[in-house]
Amino acid sequence: MSTIPQLVKDARVAMDKALESSRKEFSSIRSGKASTSLLDTIRVDAYGQSMPMAQVGSVAAPEARLLTITPWDKGLTQAIEKAIRDSDLGLNPQSQGGIIRVPLPALNEDRRKELVKVVHRLAEEGRIGVRHARTVARDAIKKVDKVSEDDKKTADKDLQKMHDEHIAKLEEMLKSKEAEIMEV
Repeated sequence: MSTIPQLVKDARVAMDKALESSRKEFSSIRSGKASTSLLDTIRVDAYGQSMPMAQVGSVAAPEARLLTITPWDKGLTQAIEKAIRDSDLGLNPQSQGGIIRVPLPALNEDRRKELVKVVHRLAEEGRIGVRHARTVARDAIKKVDKVSEDDKKTADKDLQKMHDEHIAKLEEMLKSKEAEIMEV
């Protein structure tokens, strides 16, 4: 049988995971300079599976506006190019002698606004994750037996406080990412 402190602790872990997931997603949204984490969320159809970019080749950022991917298996070049083109990053890869070059176009105003919308959507997914963790913990706490109502109310207040802290951190991350994208 779970105890209230254990349920609150589990909720914190779940909320931390939601925050970390959002942080990873945010890092994959480009701001203007090349970053290898930009391609982290792209999945490539290889060997009958959907695999992360890092498992099909090595990604490097040799210049400020260029990424290169060196596929482990040359036969995957077209699959990698297709995955990059199909992503919502607006990139156009070209292969040259076994290396895939991905030039990063300068961000125009429309593209920046589009990326801000994507970041807001990702932030909302993070908020949903945090709220979900709170709801699951609340429901579990209500079912705990042999505990006073006061203890349950205290735990509920702790959960709400934790929820508010995580949402505030998420909003902070959102603001800084938005500023980074809109910076010319």
